[in-house]
Amino acid sequence: MRYKLGDFVRFVDEKLEGYITKIIDEQMIGVTVEDDFEIPVLASKVTYVHGHGAASHDEEAVTQTSAITTGEFKSKGVHIAVIADVKANALVHLYLVNETSFQLLASVVTDAQKTIKGEFVGMIEPQSAVKVYSAKLSDLQLWPKFIFQVLFHTRQNQPLELPLNVTEQFKAKDFAGAKKIVPILKQQGWLVQLDQPELIIDAEKLKESFFKPAEEKQVVQKPVAELDLHIEKLRDDHQFLGSSEMLNIQVNAFKHALDGAIVHQMPDITFIHGTGNGILKHELHKLLSKHPKVQTFMDARKEKFGYGATKVVLK
Repeated sequence: MRYKLGDFVRFVDEKLEGYITKIIDEQMIGVTVEDDFEIPVLASKVTYVHGHGAASHDEEAVTQTSAITTGEFKSKGVHIAVIADVKANALVHLYLVNETSFQLLASVVTDAQKTIKGEFVGMIEPQSAVKVYSAKLSDLQLWPKFIFQVLFHTRQNQPLELPLNVTEQFKAKDFAGAKKIVPILKQQGWLVQLDQPELIIDAEKLKESFFKPAEEKQVVQKPVAELDLHIEKLRDDHQFLGSSEMLNIQVNAFKHALDGAIVHQMPDITFIHGTGNGILKHELHKLLSKHPKVQTFMDARKEKFGYGATKVVLK
């Protein structure tokens, strides 16, 4: 099969063109045309569109480069960005985004039911991005497991950065939050950071907490089942607060209530965040998607809250 997901092709016998959004088998592919309708067709019945599909097919490499190596050396910032195609909304592209000052030697491998396949290998310059995979977001449950391996290189005198070896199985909750502008690409999308700093647990402090006298231990109150995070419900002086202060107060109230719900083994808790500009909702969903005690989360009863509340189901 010489075609792959994301290639732009034209039908040989019809005046149709679109993106390949499914590889059915060695002979058949699925092509999504302008109205987002996917048409199954023999691979022999389509051809690359000159100046469009063929160019992008040969350019798997760096999609946008701005080799910025001046200024402060940045050692963190390796992301996977998921961005919808500008012409075929059904199709999304996965990019490796390098916000660091390192050159990256990267390999992307997929594992689909024990079928291992190399998808990308190459050098990614500082402050640049590379497209590494394309698929239909509606087929998320069929997406393979991704293995990202990254080596860091620089000629500057910098501490050694250990290689990354990250396995990612994308789930619906990864796309539950609002999109944001992806660095370097300057397009709306979802971001997953591959080089998140590891959580360091201070063993001594943890041990001390176990042996604190009973009167020193913090009592965690059981939160209400539905917590309203509107700032006027949390602070009387909200009219004197800046937007960042308000957000911090709301996020802290959310964390405190979530901890309380976990301690008291509540099956679920609902957070009322409103619709607004979506910043608070996005922040909550980002924290929930990484929390080990969260089973899942979803929009709460729409007939009661509209889209202004999130129900969290705990493990």
